[in-house]
Amino acid sequence: MRDETKGMPREHVLEIISAVLLSLATVASAWSAYQATRWSGVQAIKFSEASAIRTEATRKTNIAAQLVGVDVGMFVQYATAITQNNKMLADFLFQRFRPEFKKAVEKWLNTKPLKNSNAPASPFKMKEYSIKEMQESQKLISKAQQSFEKAKNANQTGDNYVLLTVLFASVLFFAGVGTKFQLFKLKVIMLSFGLIIFTIALMVLFSFPVH
Repeated sequence: MRDETKGMPREHVLEIISAVLLSLATVASAWSAYQATRWSGVQAIKFSEASAIRTEATRKTNIAAQLVGVDVGMFVQYATAITQNNKMLADFLFQRFRPEFKKAVEKWLNTKPLKNSNAPASPFKMKEYSIKEMQESQKLISKAQQSFEKAKNANQTGDNYVLLTVLFASVLFFAGVGTKFQLFKLKVIMLSFGLIIFTIALMVLFSFPVH
């Protein structure tokens, strides 16, 4: 009888610890599940954003390719008119070059390509030759990659929160089942496992980003 009354306070302490641990683990598990859902939403948004930006980048690239084709075609006709001494046609074509292409052609002609062997092979080799749509496409591709990386990071963060949810669920198991055993030492062992897992999971939880 003396041993039983002596053991009651210990049992009571374990029950209090178990109740507190169950409460904290429940809150932490719910928070982790909530964050996992939030980061899953971020992942979906960023993946969609990356896809939309890539579509726009492809459109810009197609426009740039068409402009290059136009520049090449007009330059071939321009070069033919020059070789045939057809100044009227050459001037007509030159005035209809795109502003960026016209600037490149002017710089290229200043290098005297017909006499200077070191001159660039064509105005397309000049640094002045540029297509705005191609530059915009490159920027969009870079932006899409950034969104894609953010989506991957959000996906990983969401997975990490799911893992924490599982860990806190295991704490609920140890804290809930531990007090059901008859042996006091076994109760202590089960609660100790729960406390250790909870402490580690909580430390990891505080290191994760919050959305």
